[in-house]
Amino acid sequence: MVATKKMQNKIASVARDVLFAPVYLYQGHKIKRDTVRLPEPNGERHGQVQLNNANSSAANTSKDTQQTLNLMVVGDSAAAGVGSQTQQEALVGNLIPILTEQPIIQSAFHTLNWSLQATTGHTSFDILRRLYVLPAPSQPINVMVLSVGVNDTTSNVSVNQWQQQIENIIAIAQRKFGVRELIFLSLPPMAQMPAIPAPLNNFVGAKASILDTTLQQICAAHDSVTYMATDFARMIDEHSNGTPIDIRVMFASDGFHPSSLMYGYWAQQLAELIVDLLDSSATKLNRSTL
Repeated sequence: MVATKKMQNKIASVARDVLFAPVYLYQGHKIKRDTVRLPEPNGERHGQVQLNNANSSAANTSKDTQQTLNLMVVGDSAAAGVGSQTQQEALVGNLIPILTEQPIIQSAFHTLNWSLQATTGHTSFDILRRLYVLPAPSQPINVMVLSVGVNDTTSNVSVNQWQQQIENIIAIAQRKFGVRELIFLSLPPMAQMPAIPAPLNNFVGAKASILDTTLQQICAAHDSVTYMATDFARMIDEHSNGTPIDIRVMFASDGFHPSSLMYGYWAQQLAELIVDLLDSSATKLNRSTL
């Protein structure tokens, strides 16, 4: 009975999409024609930060034993910070200061090396190709963050293609870059993007949800690969402070990309996850040496 009901729902969904196909095509064309094309923000895309304990500990720690935290953020326009004016207001620009203030990072590392490898419009295939082209790092990457999926959704990438390319990204990240903790950011709530009108928003949102569910399953099947379910409801709650707000404040002027406000909340959630993963890794390492 349950299987039959699911099949009926699927048939109804397909029939609805066929019926609305001309509307989807018209709305998609209109979005491409009318949506403002925002540039990638200017600013540094790599850097090195000396952490607070570096000078005080230098006298007691040899250079060879000092730990460096190597962080790489890879992906699409969201990773690149489109929607913000500068990289300082974007995801990475908000993330680095938060990380450098964390006690566990200050105690475990002397230096934070970070880099941003992201380009507007990149799909999972483009990101995979980029990882192949980039030179291998001189040191393993402690944490790599991936923002991917929106362009796969709008490009109508099949689930099988998506799954294979995500698997390949994981393989090259761990093999070539020595990534110890790989984080895939969840796809955004595309149905809520102001730039996408109904009924197209529901169609696109459903496609994004399918890819996102597949991404969760892939991450769960691999060691040291984590899916980060970005908590958009928490962002709104924290910003609204109990009063109703217009969700459009979380989006840039194009109604598609995050605003600087959303990047700030997003970076906070990502920093919390990175700290938890590093703390967990350190605990496992200590137990293994006992």
